[in-house]
Amino acid sequence: MVDANAGGKVPLSFWVIAVLGLVWNSFGAFDYLKTRMRDMEYLTSVTGSESLAGEMLAMIDAMPLWAQALWGLGVWSSVLGSILMLIRSRHAVSAFLLSLVTAALSFAYQATLTMPAGLDTMAMKIMPFFIFGIIAFLWWYCRRCAQQGLLR
Repeated sequence: MVDANAGGKVPLSFWVIAVLGLVWNSFGAFDYLKTRMRDMEYLTSVTGSESLAGEMLAMIDAMPLWAQALWGLGVWSSVLGSILMLIRSRHAVSAFLLSLVTAALSFAYQATLTMPAGLDTMAMKIMPFFIFGIIAFLWWYCRRCAQQGLLR
């Protein structure tokens, strides 16, 4: 395939998407770390009450190790994909694909769980689809960029 950007010109839209992707995925990493560190102040602010934060932690603690691993792998491979995208590495495609697969498996498992009543909201039901959609977009976009020669 001919490198459409042989002169080194990368469209501004690429950088905007790459930076927004990193910001988005950094929030996911922050949320993951705060949850795994059992930061009750943070979890209370997210859930709205200390008792719901405790119920959420109990639900996470009850998850099998493989499900917890999928969650972490999905989060960190998205962060890695964003960083690789910023340095214009073609490996961003693989990182986002890994995130996409692990997110799908993680969300499928989470769909089988009974959520505490206070967390069983429409927003909590929609959020996994929103997250999955963003990962899918970033994977598709990076594939396209790799084909166009923007990623090396």
